[in-house]
Parts: sequence; C-alpha cells; structure tokens
Amino acid sequence: MATDFLKRNDKMAALLPAVERMAALQKDCAATLPSMFSLCEILAFEDGNLLLSTPSSAVAAKLKQQLPKLQDALLKRGWHINNIKLRVQMMKAAEIKEQMRALTLPPTAVTAFEELSKSLEQSKQNDSLIQALQLLVQRRRDRPDY
Repeated sequence: MATDFLKRNDKMAALLPAVERMAALQKDCAATLPSMFSLCEILAFEDGNLLLSTPSSAVAAKLKQQLPKLQDALLKRGWHINNIKLRVQMMKAAEIKEQMRALTLPPTAVTAFEELSKSLEQSKQNDSLIQALQLLVQRRRDRPDY
C-alpha cells in the first residue's frame, strides 16, 4: 500500500498527512457531487483555494454551475474553502473512453439484406452494392451469436 511505503521513509513520511488530507477532500467532493466528480481530480488545495481538474470544457461548464453547492457542502464538512477554480486537463483518459458496441442485426434483417442482394439488377453500377450486401450476410451468419 502507498501509505506503508510513505511511513517507512522519513522524508516521504512527511508527505503522508498531505496525501491523507487530499484523499479525504477528494472523497468529500465525490460524496457531494458523485456523478460530476467521478471524472474530476483535485490538483491543489492551498490557503483556502481549491483547484480541480476536469477532462473537458463541457464537464467544466456543468461543474461550474455546481460550485456553490460543492463549496457549501465542503464548508459544512470542515473544509475552509474560499475559492474553487477549474482547469481543463485530461487526466483519466482510459476510464472515459466508451466501450464500442457491436452492431447486432436480427435474423430477419439479415434475410432482408440477402433478398435485396438477390433482387437487385445485375449491372456494373450495382455490382459493388450486391457484393457488399452478400458479404454482410455472410459475416453475420458466420458469427457465433447469429
């Protein structure tokens, strides 16, 4: 654990109270604004000034509207915060990236594409479309989830 490492080294042990303080503040912020703060992190907290990172300007704009609520909640929890500033800074890119969905087609749609490929007139203009439709049908039927 990181705290065990900090405790073993005298110079690093001096950082432990600051690390614990920042972790507690991060936890209180997340408890106040759970959906907003899941993407944000505390960059600094000095002399009553809190600096937060946000991954995008859109998140910053939404969070800015919630700053009075956050400041009041933190004051009630004993944090003396005079000012909160936001900085757009990508910090959790791996967590933000959305999972791609696989396109699923019902069997009736696959059959309809197959019928379309067979009903199209054989011409130079339709050849690539017919081939694309046949390939789509073949790939969908070869899938284990078909």
